[in-house]
Amino acid sequence: MAKSSIRMSAEERRESVVRAALTEFARGGYHGTSTEAIARRVGVSQPYLFRLFPGKQAIFAAAAERCVEETWRVFDEASAGLSGEEAAEAMSVAYMGLVEDRDQLMMQMQIYVSVSAARAAGEEEVGEAARRLWADLFDRVRVRIGGDVKDATRFFAHGMLINTLVALGYPQDHRVWSGLDECKASEQ
Repeated sequence: MAKSSIRMSAEERRESVVRAALTEFARGGYHGTSTEAIARRVGVSQPYLFRLFPGKQAIFAAAAERCVEETWRVFDEASAGLSGEEAAEAMSVAYMGLVEDRDQLMMQMQIYVSVSAARAAGEEEVGEAARRLWADLFDRVRVRIGGDVKDATRFFAHGMLINTLVALGYPQDHRVWSGLDECKASEQ
């Protein structure tokens, strides 16, 4: 029985690389992840990987963009048709579901950590991409919740606390989560 060989287009292969890179970078960070590991996860050679992307920085930037765009997609769907506090609350609830995906959460964290490490290594492209992506996400959220910078800053501060609690593995019934609810209540 002959095996059928399904060939992927370069765009489909590129998509596979971005998904694999997100997973690998989430688990190992920028400097702890080799392009060889990404190529192996996808099932391609390193030279082929570099036909799709000019280098490791570009692969990381694509994975970071995917991570941030997924965050916005979740926020956008959850808050469609809402504004102000209702939009912020809907996005907060949706975010809790998003960060249950360990790779999504850890990629976010790796974006922040990797910018510092890349800067120290003179790889500024990583930082530029991350700052652009984060600023764009901040602005999208700011507009959705009413345009106030202070409210957007508060929203993201809560999100970073959520990241920390989830990354540390606190179950949602742990007492440290109650402080988040109390903080939100005192702001209203």
